[in-house]
Amino acid sequence: MKTLALAAGAVAACVCAALGGASAARAQSVSLFDSGRLLLTGGVASVEGSGGGGIATWAPVTGYGTRDGVGLNAHATYLPLKDFDFRAFGVSAGLFDRVELSYTRQAFDTRSAGAKLGLGKGFTFDQDVWGVKARLIGDLVYDQDTLLPVISVGAQYKSNDKGAVVHAVGAQRASGIDYYLSATKLFLAQSLLVSGAVRLTEANQTGLLGFGGDRNRGYRPEFEGSAAYLINKHIAIGAEVRTKPDNLGFAKEDDWGDVFVAYAINKHLSVTAAYADLGDIATFRKQRGLYLSLQAGF
Repeated sequence: MKTLALAAGAVAACVCAALGGASAARAQSVSLFDSGRLLLTGGVASVEGSGGGGIATWAPVTGYGTRDGVGLNAHATYLPLKDFDFRAFGVSAGLFDRVELSYTRQAFDTRSAGAKLGLGKGFTFDQDVWGVKARLIGDLVYDQDTLLPVISVGAQYKSNDKGAVVHAVGAQRASGIDYYLSATKLFLAQSLLVSGAVRLTEANQTGLLGFGGDRNRGYRPEFEGSAAYLINKHIAIGAEVRTKPDNLGFAKEDDWGDVFVAYAINKHLSVTAAYADLGDIATFRKQRGLYLSLQAGF
């Protein structure tokens, strides 16, 4: 009986230790994914996967993790245009409100326009985008008593899988790197967010038609800007612009713009809808459509 009691006591001690360890692990997990930032302050996923608006990158790190936590997101975007379809899906991570890592897979479906371009109906350009962003200075919420914005630097490596085709239309390379400097300021009392970024890029249609061209080559500075008004803590409306290089001789490349509404259901799920005007693409005029993006995370 004494042996049995000792054994039972040992089992009980092991169970208590295991339960204590599990509780500690759960507490650590909760602390790691603390979601302590305000709704919408991490932005949504841009077309290239970085945290921001739909077509413009913002300076804050994605997700809701504070300086003591991390945030993870998955996103999917669909934009049907007059002659083309754009799709993207990917994942991103915000690490301790300091560094952002992202990956996005883009697909540009030429639909019936592909046959007119000599590529075949439904020919699709695919591109992988790997991104990194580092917040240098500033806090979106706590720097309300100064005009100091959040300032970040970032880079995106892009690789297109249709090298032979993009070379045929005049592009120099099928892969390239964009570099950007972004500044974002939230005026909390006015419920207003403004953001601007300068991007050094050689990308044609963000890289979907390669990098550099027969008309222009080398890096060029381009501008991305956003303005958003927070109707309440869940809903923001706004507009964006993005200028782009015009490198290819066979087709003029236009700047982009959109008007959007973003709805954060909670810190785990948000949806963004926009009317986007991408101008002329590959000789096809007035490519406009309704943009829809979903983002889920913790």
